[in-house]
Amino acid sequence: MSNPELMDALAALAADKGVSVDTLFQALADALDSAYKRMPGAKDFAWVTIDPDTGEIRVMAQELDDEGEPVGEEIDVTPADFGRIAAQTARQVMSQRIREAEREMKYEEYAGREGDIVTGIIQQSDARYTLLDLGKVEALLPQSEQVPYERPEPNSRVKAYIVEVRKTSKGPQIVVSRTHPGLIKRLFELEVPEIADGVVEIRACAREPGHRTKIAVWSNDSNVDPVGACVGARGARVRMVVNELRGEKIDIVPFSDDSADFVAKALSPAKVKEVRIDEMTGVADVIVPDYQLSLAIGKEGQNARLSARLTGWQVNIKSETELAAEEAYANQDWAEGEWVVDPETGEQVWVPAEGGEAMSAEQWAHAGEEAAGGDATDAAPADAVPAEADTAPASEAGAAADTVETSPENPGNPD
Repeated sequence: MSNPELMDALAALAADKGVSVDTLFQALADALDSAYKRMPGAKDFAWVTIDPDTGEIRVMAQELDDEGEPVGEEIDVTPADFGRIAAQTARQVMSQRIREAEREMKYEEYAGREGDIVTGIIQQSDARYTLLDLGKVEALLPQSEQVPYERPEPNSRVKAYIVEVRKTSKGPQIVVSRTHPGLIKRLFELEVPEIADGVVEIRACAREPGHRTKIAVWSNDSNVDPVGACVGARGARVRMVVNELRGEKIDIVPFSDDSADFVAKALSPAKVKEVRIDEMTGVADVIVPDYQLSLAIGKEGQNARLSARLTGWQVNIKSETELAAEEAYANQDWAEGEWVVDPETGEQVWVPAEGGEAMSAEQWAHAGEEAAGGDATDAAPADAVPAEADTAPASEAGAAADTVETSPENPGNPD
């Protein structure tokens, strides 16, 4: 049963819907096979074939043995009025199969594009999500993936980052984000040819959506400045990214394999005097001049927080005055022990760490006074008393001798 009209219709439909003719042939064959098996006297084991050149439709069948296995030769069991049945089935089934084929094609188009960037037109927005029209499909922008205080305007174009592509019965569901750090990287790839070519790399990115972003860049070519390449002439390149992000501030710092140097650069624009790295605890103590302390910390700690995310170190920022006070405090000698409550008296007593009798607060105070007084008493006999004892007799003897010699009553020997 040749059917050239059907061939022409299938070819036009395939071109219009963007699906292959083979896909339509397979869908039509499955539909005709189901229609044949519902006819009276249909064979138990039968299938439909369509000639792709002529459009000839035939129903072939085989007999089944006692075990249900096909035996014998294939026979043509095409009904006489099967052309009418084919036309009715095509009208009923083809539209549904075409929709399924279109959904599958759309899913395959976006299935491998997680991490890519797309441009969509805002269709509608509510408290839960915003719909973006990507052309053939719609993308879902959840409220949690939207930048705070950013109001989507209908019919405006926005760029978004594909987070996930889900396969559903109604077609692919594409979930996009405006807050993902990957959006920053993709936007710079669009604006900076050196990043797209692999000459410059974005090694790290830390972002607080809608407020500020820090990125660390690295150049694989010593002749290319990574920061300058991202900034562009008079800031043209980074300005395009900032405009797409609705004015979000972007700090671009050079990446460094030296952890201390990287932490110091990550705190830009603040000037850092010294960075002390503790590999065991993962803490980086940063010392800055007093006048740079507020700049290093940033508004509500934002600069320090982003620097910690960018570098992976726990950043503690101290001014020079604070460091000097801490070091002076640490160098003082302290008595080792602890204050505990005496269960019998209910008073606080001092228990030395090396052991010994516990002392109350009053005894502790008296012990300190006695120690201070004992130092003064011990010093006095050693210095003052012996010197006074040595000099006093000599002075008195000298004075007596002078008196005896010059006395007018005793001229000569006093004896």
